[in-house]
Amino acid sequence: MADEAAEALLQDVPHYKSDDDIEVGVKKRWHNISASTILELKKQVCLAGPLVLVTLLQYSLQTISVMFVGHLGEVCLSGASMATSFAGVTGFSLMLGMGSALETFCGQAYGAKEYHMLGVHMQRAMLVRIPISILWSFTSDIFTFLGQDPEISVQSGIYARWLIPAIFAYGLLQCQFRFLQTQNNINPLVVSTGFTCLVHLVICWTLVFRFGFGSRGAAISSGISYWVNVLILGMYIKFSPTCEKTWKGCSMEGVKNLSCFLSLGIPSSLMLCLEFWSYEFLVLMSGLLPHPKLETSMMSICLNTCSVFYRIPYGFGSAVSTRVSNELGAGNPRAAKLAVQVVVFMAVVEGILVACALVAVRGIWGYIYTNEEEVVRYIATVLPVLAISNFMDGMQGVLSGATRGCAMQKVGVYVNLGAYYIIGLPLAIFLTFVLHQNGKGLWTGIIGGSSLQAITLLVIILRIDCEQQAKKAMDLVHGSKIQGAHAFSSMPVVSSITFLDSGKLEVRV
Repeated sequence: MADEAAEALLQDVPHYKSDDDIEVGVKKRWHNISASTILELKKQVCLAGPLVLVTLLQYSLQTISVMFVGHLGEVCLSGASMATSFAGVTGFSLMLGMGSALETFCGQAYGAKEYHMLGVHMQRAMLVRIPISILWSFTSDIFTFLGQDPEISVQSGIYARWLIPAIFAYGLLQCQFRFLQTQNNINPLVVSTGFTCLVHLVICWTLVFRFGFGSRGAAISSGISYWVNVLILGMYIKFSPTCEKTWKGCSMEGVKNLSCFLSLGIPSSLMLCLEFWSYEFLVLMSGLLPHPKLETSMMSICLNTCSVFYRIPYGFGSAVSTRVSNELGAGNPRAAKLAVQVVVFMAVVEGILVACALVAVRGIWGYIYTNEEEVVRYIATVLPVLAISNFMDGMQGVLSGATRGCAMQKVGVYVNLGAYYIIGLPLAIFLTFVLHQNGKGLWTGIIGGSSLQAITLLVIILRIDCEQQAKKAMDLVHGSKIQGAHAFSSMPVVSSITFLDSGKLEVRV
């Protein structure tokens, strides 16, 4: 291996006359690699740090609402929790996935310096909406049909109906987030989301307790807070000089060629939802075990723990998605490959640290959520398995980000479908109901799915032809500008694409 590494280094070293010159050339090459790696690490940390904070703050909005409802009684809490889970499965995850397609479109357009296309892509994403409100209006009937407690079903229906305004704001918010994120303009996201969380605390307390709206007030406060965030970012995008090149106002171009956006928007949504839904199936299956209250309590606490810690690698994934899409759009395939290598290293380090921390606090972690000794002891036995799950989720989270940056969402759909629904969930069912491993069986099975997903994505990403992906990025950037069926005649014709020694692509029109 050492000889192969030395030979690889010598390929980029000029043919010097003496051994001393060769040694100097090799050292210089190592120095350049180290400098590039450190620079890329700094770029990703500056992106990922704020993005982790933003995702945590965003996640906290729904959690805060449910916490306030928890003081109204067990029935209200159960109803709000079920409605929040149902809303996540049928609405918020879809909007999050659809918005993530902008990481590809806007990121590559920004790298290619087609700045006006960022605003066009954002308009297209905002126009693509699913009538979620119709489904949420029948939440109570759906839960009753599924055999849930009638009183809890009614409370869930009330909470879901008043949550409808939030889904429209959430969808717009995801578009604004990706629009700014792909420009490496993160500070406005941190400020607006932090301010929104503070506003949400005040509004939620006022509506729930001061005005006595109960669970309705908690749901309404979520919608108000999301709209406040949308308004803040909308004003920033319209009036900030940093967005002068990327936002030219609404135009007819934004309502054309929607099929181009949907070609990645739908796979992006499916890629995320297939993974998200598989974990929700675990909660449903836990209710079929011999001690359903204990199992569902354990599962809810573990899922919440995973969701919180997953925000860290998800922030890393968003950062690498931006870096990869920017570099591919700019015709820098080598820089894109380096970005993936750096983020995998970061994910491994983060995963090991979090896993060790979870194992270290396994005996007391359950007390954060409950005082029931039986539940705390059960969680202590499951947390080592959960630590492994968190590590694998972190790996697949950053690799999924790299996949989005390369516009490979369709590949991600097939990988997630096979990993979770052909391997993960069937394995969880077998271990739980055939081998009677109960809650541990559920988590062990889903670990099998996430491990397969992470390994498959890693192999795909490491074997990818970055030069070819850079060419595809240019095709996507120029293809997304086509307007109407006859627009091909007005597009510039690319006569040649050449890979230069510097690592960039030269495009001749």
